[in-house]
Amino acid sequence: MRFDIITLFPDFFTSPLSSGLLGKALIKQIAAVHLVNPRNFTTDKHHKVDDEPYGGGVGMLMKLEPIFAAVESLPILPRREVILMTPQGQTINQPLLRELTTSYDQLVIICGSYEGVDERVLHLVTREVSLGDFVLTGGEIPALALINGVVRLLPGTVGKVESLKAESFEAGLLDYPQYTRPADFRGWKVPDVLLSGNHQQIAHWRYEQQIERTHQRRPDLYENWLNSDGAQEPEKL
Repeated sequence: MRFDIITLFPDFFTSPLSSGLLGKALIKQIAAVHLVNPRNFTTDKHHKVDDEPYGGGVGMLMKLEPIFAAVESLPILPRREVILMTPQGQTINQPLLRELTTSYDQLVIICGSYEGVDERVLHLVTREVSLGDFVLTGGEIPALALINGVVRLLPGTVGKVESLKAESFEAGLLDYPQYTRPADFRGWKVPDVLLSGNHQQIAHWRYEQQIERTHQRRPDLYENWLNSDGAQEPEKL
């Protein structure tokens, strides 16, 4: 998959894109990330990328000409989505990440800055995406989260594909609690069922824990799960 990131701060991505599973995936060419600075597409001697909003107001807006020029300089793959990172967009969740992973070969991600972008930039955009109901200094952090979430779902990034299927949100439930050695630490013991070697009982216990944890911590998710086609009580497994 190809990512094209339109950003005024390309250096922000340098370390995260070279670290961990994300860095390894890029080395293995599972995905490719191209950083494009709209400042390089300005035509004035000061390379100005912002201006005052019409009608007055606090702050500055990103100018549309450099953004248009940056996006129009890119190659166009057949299955392409142009995404604007904005608090007004669709909130990132696991279904969205799966959709982007399976439905597109190219994601162009525009990172807003200052007080946002000229509204006419939306003529370029096919989807608006948000990290959540809060405001950051720019779209770079949400863009990085989106890239990370998509790349880890691409074949070859995660060693054990089965692990992706059992994670939080994949079945509409939070993940179950997990433990490793030692079995007893300061009196806090690993549940006996996990030491039993009985894989059927372990699977049953884990599913119960997913339901209970989701009910307690995310009642909104729990209600959605109850109303979904995949909802199934533990005793029926």
